[in-house]
Amino acid sequence: QVTLAESGGGSVQAGGSLILSCAASGVRSAPECLAWFRQAPGKEREGVASKNIYGATDYGNSVKGRFTVSHSDSKNTLFLQMNDLKFEDTGIYYCATGTGAPHCNLGNERFYGTWGQGTQVTVSP
Repeated sequence: QVTLAESGGGSVQAGGSLILSCAASGVRSAPECLAWFRQAPGKEREGVASKNIYGATDYGNSVKGRFTVSHSDSKNTLFLQMNDLKFEDTGIYYCATGTGAPHCNLGNERFYGTWGQGTQVTVSP
């Protein structure tokens, strides 16, 4: 079974950058859907960025132009490059994989069946 492990979280000042990684183990086939989600204290979990096997990417409205999602097939690793970080970006970031492309967009969590444990991102104002 596929297991996901996020890393790269930490504390950063507003305006700074971080790169999150999501390493997958037990991979036997190319994933259809890959995504990053986040949850801030007292708020609902929201989609951040996604990428499917057709090459299509999608981003949450609040991170468009600042975040970039990418995937390394050879390393079985999903990345999230986060630039110009803001205080409101603070939260626990989760990576996930699933099936159902091209319908596995950020608003359809039901398509994502495998999740990582999460990594904390804290942005100071």
